[in-house]
Formats: sequence, structure tokens, C-alpha cells
Amino acid sequence: MKKPKFKVDKHTLTPKHLKLGEKEKAQLLERYHVTSKELPKIQKTDSAIKELEAKPGDIVKIIRKSPTAGDAVFYRVVSDV
Repeated sequence: MKKPKFKVDKHTLTPKHLKLGEKEKAQLLERYHVTSKELPKIQKTDSAIKELEAKPGDIVKIIRKSPTAGDAVFYRVVSDV
């Protein structure tokens, strides 16, 4: 009997990860007056974004549940290093 694969992105403790489109990416960088090189990094091999098929340079939006703020939003740029 084959064991089912565990999907990290479906786990209850893993925050929601979304890959931004090009338009959303441009709006984000303009809104905060930053370049993608100034954003924190997330490795392309991170198991939480594996299903997103993100490539280096893509920006991932991470939505974490917070008891005080409701939803806390973070952004990471995908890196291959």
C-alpha cells in the first residue's frame, strides 16, 4: 500500500502563501518605494511554496493569522540561493 504524500501547504499551521502577478508585484513595489532586492527572501525550494511553482524574482504574499491584528501580511521575494 502506497503512503499518501504529506502536503506542507495544506497543514493548519502553515500560513497561506500566494504568488503575486506582475501587475500586483509592480503595485507593491511602487506602494512601498522598494525594489525586489530590498524585500526579505524565501528560497525557491521552500516546501510551503513548492505548489506555487514560483521562480526566482517572483514575490510571494504570506498571510498569517494574528490574535491582535487579525491577518498579518508579509512579502518575500523568491531566491535560488
